[in-house]
Amino acid sequence: MTPSNEDLEREFERLLRDPLTRRHILKRGAAGVMSASALAYLAACGTDEPSGGNGDKAQEEKPIAKGKIASDLYFANWPAYIDEKREALKSFEDKYGTKVKYVEEINDNDQFFGKVRQQYAQGDSGGRDLHVVTDWMAARMIRLGYVEKFDKSSMPNANANLIERLKSPPFDPNRDFSMPWQSGMTGIIYRKDKVKRTPKSVDDLFDPAYKGKVTMLTEMRDTVGLVTAWQGGDPEKASLDEYMKAIDKVQEGVDSGQIRGFTGNEYIKDIPKGDSWVIFGWSGDAVQLKPDNPDVEFILPESGGMLWTDNMQIPIGAPQAYTAEKFIDYIYRPEVQAPIEAYINYICPVNGTQEVLAKSDKSLAENPLIFPDKAVFDNTYIFRDLKPEEERELNDAFQKLIGA
Repeated sequence: MTPSNEDLEREFERLLRDPLTRRHILKRGAAGVMSASALAYLAACGTDEPSGGNGDKAQEEKPIAKGKIASDLYFANWPAYIDEKREALKSFEDKYGTKVKYVEEINDNDQFFGKVRQQYAQGDSGGRDLHVVTDWMAARMIRLGYVEKFDKSSMPNANANLIERLKSPPFDPNRDFSMPWQSGMTGIIYRKDKVKRTPKSVDDLFDPAYKGKVTMLTEMRDTVGLVTAWQGGDPEKASLDEYMKAIDKVQEGVDSGQIRGFTGNEYIKDIPKGDSWVIFGWSGDAVQLKPDNPDVEFILPESGGMLWTDNMQIPIGAPQAYTAEKFIDYIYRPEVQAPIEAYINYICPVNGTQEVLAKSDKSLAENPLIFPDKAVFDNTYIFRDLKPEEERELNDAFQKLIGA
């Protein structure tokens, strides 16, 4: 059962200064002038993986050895993905005397992979102690043996406070190699003044009444995942044939003119202008659009939405691996996570943060898109890890579909 529209429509404050959020940048890529289809094509090319990875040995690797907290730490993250005052970094520095070098150097998963792959393949982190990448890239890093295995005994806060829904993703079921930084949901964004009924199903995107007013996403896992679930498949376990069936269905919509195109984040302009009425989109964008566009709504389809996570990992050869592990654990203190969440407004992965925020901003703490309940989470899927050959075949079909 999905939550009511009234619950999902709650408003909370927009980011006040930098509208270029992490999710926006992910869809634009580093080269903002490039088209979404061009970026998608480049992403597809990034599925070629180097030989000689240590993925088969990853589960056998010894966990990070205990040691002393270092005097420095190199943290690679996405732009605009932490509160402006960086309170968590400062409090960690104050507590442990560690100077955190926080570098906003990740603008796109595949671009970052291309930048680090040769170093990581040689067991050299390039000086990085932490990086943040999305589920499917985190899976690739694990498969290739490019990340260190946690010593869970050094992470009591993370063990205790990670929310239940994110504890066992398909690509890292024991969370031995990754811990969530932030998460978000993919579902249906629509204009309530344009639709004849609340679009509770993916089927509504194929309603002839909306012909030419429908867009889907250039993010393959989101579009294919949502359609696969609607067709009765489980995106966390689906076969390649089931994914291909979803692509075939979307192709019908393209051929008929029902689907006007595929977008990254550009829909944040199309929806307010009325160029699109019913689309696949991200919960965070809908929340940020609503204050200025009260007719914009977000809903998870009855068949289920997609849940994505950006994950902290410790790259192989990290000079301060133990300190990085302790930093991850430190982030999982609710009082440390609270200022991050208050600024970012994505799904919070840390239990107890809601109670901390309720003391300063009740409306924020009650927002179901930031703190979804079990019913919402039960209606989401995490796209499964693809084998390299599956990813190549699926991406090839998807790029043809979207005209990349």
